Amino acid sequence: MNFNIEKLVRRNILTLVPYQSARKLGGSKKTWLWLNANEFPFSTPFKLSTLKMNRYPECQPKLLVERYANYTNLYPSQIVATRGADEAIELIMKIFCDPGKDFILFCPPTYGMYKVSAETIGIDYKIVPTINNWQLNIPEISKNLVNVKVIYICNPNNPTGSLFNLKDIYHLLEITAGKSILVIDEAYIEFCMKATLVKLLNDYNHLIILRTLSKAFALAGLRCGFILTNKKIIDLLLKVITPYPLAIPVSDIATQALSKNNIILMRNNVKQLNSNREWLLQKLKKCDCVEKVFLSESNYILVKFRDSLKVFKKLWNQGIILRDQSKILGLSQCVRISIGTSKECEHVISALKNLSLE
Repeated sequence: MNFNIEKLVRRNILTLVPYQSARKLGGSKKTWLWLNANEFPFSTPFKLSTLKMNRYPECQPKLLVERYANYTNLYPSQIVATRGADEAIELIMKIFCDPGKDFILFCPPTYGMYKVSAETIGIDYKIVPTINNWQLNIPEISKNLVNVKVIYICNPNNPTGSLFNLKDIYHLLEITAGKSILVIDEAYIEFCMKATLVKLLNDYNHLIILRTLSKAFALAGLRCGFILTNKKIIDLLLKVITPYPLAIPVSDIATQALSKNNIILMRNNVKQLNSNREWLLQKLKKCDCVEKVFLSESNYILVKFRDSLKVFKKLWNQGIILRDQSKILGLSQCVRISIGTSKECEHVISALKNLSLE
C-alpha cells in the first residue's frame, strides 16, 4: 500500500534546510587537503584502554567529569558531558523553550546550528545581526528580548574568528538577568584562553558555557562536549539528557585526553597552530586575489576575495577544500580557511599565488 508519507511529517521538517556539515559537502576522490571544518590538522595518539562493551556506560562518567572540572577550575556538579556541543545546544532549548511560544536569539553571521536546532524542535527565533566589525548590537538586542528564553553567543565567533567586546557581554548579562538564559559557545576558546568567561559562572545563575574536545583537543571524530553552568541548571539537564549520551570508547579516549600530560600536549599543539595562523594571515594579505583578511582568534581565518566563487572552485579542483561563506548574511565574497600544518598552509598560499597570476 502506497500513500504520501509527507502527510505524517511535521510541517517544520518539510521546510527545514539542514545544516551543511563539512562531510556532506564532500570533495573529489583526490582530495587530500581538508580545510573546511576547523578540524585539528593531525590526530592524537590515544588508544582504547578497554574492550569490554557488554555493559551500558555511565550517564556521566565520573572520572571524565572530574578531569574536566579540574581543567576548568570548576566543581564536577557544574558540568554535564554531552555528544558534542551540538547536543548541548538542543538540550538547552528543550529545557527552557516552549515551541510556538518562546524564542531563541542569535547574532549572525554565526554558527548555523542554533537556527537549525530551533527549526528542528519547532522553536521560533529572532536574529539581531552584528555591527561594527561583528560586535553585538546591544540596543537592538534589548528591544527584542520579549519572549526570548535563550540567547546564543559564539565567542570566538564562527565563522568570523572575532571576539566580542567583554563590556558588551557584561551588559548583556545584566539586561537578561531574570529574563533569558545566556549561552556562550566557547568551542574555540583554547585558541584564546584569555577570553573565557568561566569565572563568571558563580556570579550569574543564567549563564551557560559550552565547550568541546573537537577543536583544540583534536578529537572531532569523538563527539564529546561539555556544558558548564550552576548546579540547578545541571539538574535540569540531567532530567532531559539521554540515558547513555557517551559511548564507552568516547569517555575512555576523552578521559585520557584530559590527563595532565595530554593537556600540556594540547596547549603545545595550540601554540604551533596559532603560529601557523599568523603566518598564513600575513601571507594571505600579499595575494592579489585577496581583498581583505580578517583577524582571527581561532583556528581558521575568514578571507574576502575579489572573486570568491572562482577561488573556491579553482582550489577545490586542486584538492584543497575550503568553506564558502558567501551566502551568509554579511559575508559576501568570503571564504573560511581552517588552519592546517605548516606544509598545508604553504600549499594554500602557493595555490592562491598561482591563481592571482591568471
